[in-house]
Amino acid sequence: MSTTQSLDEPLVIEPVGSLLPRISIPSLGNLPNRFGRIGLGIIFPLLLLYLWQIATERVWLPPQLLPEPAFVWETLVDMVSSGELAGHLAVSLQRVAWSVLIGGSIGLAIGFAMGLSKSAKAYLYPSFSLFSQFPVIAWSPLMIIFFGIDEALKIATITVAVIVPFAVATYKGIENVPVKLREVGQIYQFSFAQTLWRIALPAALPAILGGVRQGCMQAWLALVFVELLASSEGLGYLLVYARNLMQLDVVMVCMATIGLVGLVFDFALGFVERHFSRWAPKGR
Repeated sequence: MSTTQSLDEPLVIEPVGSLLPRISIPSLGNLPNRFGRIGLGIIFPLLLLYLWQIATERVWLPPQLLPEPAFVWETLVDMVSSGELAGHLAVSLQRVAWSVLIGGSIGLAIGFAMGLSKSAKAYLYPSFSLFSQFPVIAWSPLMIIFFGIDEALKIATITVAVIVPFAVATYKGIENVPVKLREVGQIYQFSFAQTLWRIALPAALPAILGGVRQGCMQAWLALVFVELLASSEGLGYLLVYARNLMQLDVVMVCMATIGLVGLVFDFALGFVERHFSRWAPKGR
């Protein structure tokens, strides 16, 4: 094709706008609604903080029963600067990490076995259904007999709380794998390992991540209970120790830290879950 234009052809002048690259400007229409939702979510905590301040100023209560918000803030700053809060938080997070690693591995193995093998489901599902009905607190007497009150008790108890969400989510995710994908594996005569890695795991990944999210939250809740029961370090221990000494400012700092860490866990894992949910296959 010639790049020159003949003199007999009419001269066509294109508008400048057609020569420039097209730039897509994101719509700002949702920003007011988004900021509005964030503002509504902040109103209630600010209202509670205001009522707390009013109660400490106008209602006669000793500081041992209701410390002022400013005093709690000073306690938080002191505990952060001294490293006391970070030390106990690190111990708690380490316990959760080990429990999620152990309990998650066991839960994934049980879920994959029940989802991929009918024989394994026939053997495991009745016992697992019975196992899942026991709350974590019901295991504590038996755990104390076997593991004592040392670190193994904390890890074992939190691990029990983690197994069920991981196993249930994995089993349900594999059970909902589209039939067409399973037929592909049968046509190509995939082995068990090939079926697991090429079909079951990718298709069930969004559901598994949902179980990871729930399992981590269950681990965090169980951790606080275990550390309240028997511990010499960690956020739960610090909470009980401050309560025994009637240091309600330290108690409130511990409660706020537990809630904030749980919120961060839930937000981060929820973001990962929503991201991978787009991979979920549609239809059956």
